[in-house]
Amino acid sequence: MPEISRFFGIVIRMYYDDHDPPHLHAEYQGNKVKVDFGGNVLRGALDSRTALKLVREWIDLHAEELLEDWNLARAGVPLEKIRPLE
Repeated sequence: MPEISRFFGIVIRMYYDDHDPPHLHAEYQGNKVKVDFGGNVLRGALDSRTALKLVREWIDLHAEELLEDWNLARAGVPLEKIRPLE
């Protein structure tokens, strides 16, 4: 699963040929969560509310780029890295 961003110990990944709805996978300190591009948790949990808040903030900032990467993943081509939160 390609890593598309990393910030504050949070790793963001996206699977190739994954199913709808468009979403990403975030991992923080061994906890994993699947989140759609609206910031809704689809499965899993992060033990840190702050980490989930940062993931949601990052999604808001990069929604267009995430959709572009989602389409690339569905096409089976390399994904673009997305800038981390700073």
